[in-house]
Amino acid sequence: MLLTLAFRNLWRNRRRTLLTLSAMVVSAALLILALGVFSGMFRDMLASATEQYYGHMVLAHADYHQRRDLFAHLDEEIASRYISLEDTEIIGISPRLRSFGLISLAETSQPVEVLGIIPEREKRVTSLQTKLVAGDYPSDMVRNGALIGQGLASKLKVSTGDEMVFVTQAADGSIGNDLLIVTGIFATGDSRHDNNLVLAPLQWVQQVMVLPGRIHEVAMTLADPMLASLAADRLNPRLPGDVEILDWGDLLPEMREVIAAYDVSRMIIVSILYMATGLGILNTFFMSVMERTREFGILMAQGMRPWTIRGLVLLETCILGGIALAIGLTCGALMTLYMQQVGIDLAGYITPVTYAGGTILPRLHAVFEAGNFYVPAGMLLLVSLIAGFLPANRAARLDPVQAVREI
Repeated sequence: MLLTLAFRNLWRNRRRTLLTLSAMVVSAALLILALGVFSGMFRDMLASATEQYYGHMVLAHADYHQRRDLFAHLDEEIASRYISLEDTEIIGISPRLRSFGLISLAETSQPVEVLGIIPEREKRVTSLQTKLVAGDYPSDMVRNGALIGQGLASKLKVSTGDEMVFVTQAADGSIGNDLLIVTGIFATGDSRHDNNLVLAPLQWVQQVMVLPGRIHEVAMTLADPMLASLAADRLNPRLPGDVEILDWGDLLPEMREVIAAYDVSRMIIVSILYMATGLGILNTFFMSVMERTREFGILMAQGMRPWTIRGLVLLETCILGGIALAIGLTCGALMTLYMQQVGIDLAGYITPVTYAGGTILPRLHAVFEAGNFYVPAGMLLLVSLIAGFLPANRAARLDPVQAVREI
């Protein structure tokens, strides 16, 4: 009976109910879309830092990433001794040797960072192969092939097939130098990589630096980057005391703070938006209770308990919230899906922005994350109940005699 009465009472004033319902649906759907876009933005930032350079975790000497010590090198096979792809979430492992020096063509020289890699293994850790604007990714077929950033190529005025001279400090105290052939050019939108980074085969870099069989780090990627901290904590006890695994949060503390701040900001945005929605719900049910004062008086005079009256009004708010939630989730999911598949390209209006170690790309796209749905959904139902409690309590405290006399 209560359910029948609740449905009937909701549609006594169709216009008011539909206006409130519309506000709830719009607020839920737009909030889901906005949170999806924000998640896409932060995922792009994290990907630009980890999937274009660092990886999700890095194994190296304990202080290597602070000092970049040339002599803090490791055995090339260290990863195979301590890390197994079978018992972790790791999906890619890439050994690297890092060198800093000058790269020259004719009379033009530029300071660069040369990263020695095994091409096929590096593709499973970083995504520079998807950022090519010319040529091909380095391969084992070309001993001294190099992939360089677009900004660096522009400064040196080189194109694919050109030869460059690389000069660096070798481990034996000599000056290491050799020729590099440009096999490909990439563009990430991050000036730090585009202007200074060069990828070359690991064996070539080892030869130039006189470090055969040695590496500086092992970069790793995971199926879920948000589990990097847990994976690092589980793997570190296996390693020797002078070696450790750092997750992307350790390498990029600013990025970790940004993501933590996002979780707080999400709750603030949800609270502000639903506070306004709650006021609309509160107004609707206060008006409904005032219009039905005489009806409540008659029901109470016939023996209906105050807690039943209170439950009736709260049931109405729950029904309205449930309908709004179903429609809002559907609309929000459809809009999020559209933004995920199509998105909005803003490259003609804004340029990439580097922030907190990552790059915000000039595009808007959304991603599906469970939190972007259950947080708005849970908050909408909670706000509906809170907004409905005051009018429900007022109805339950009516005096039956006075309520029946209400005109």
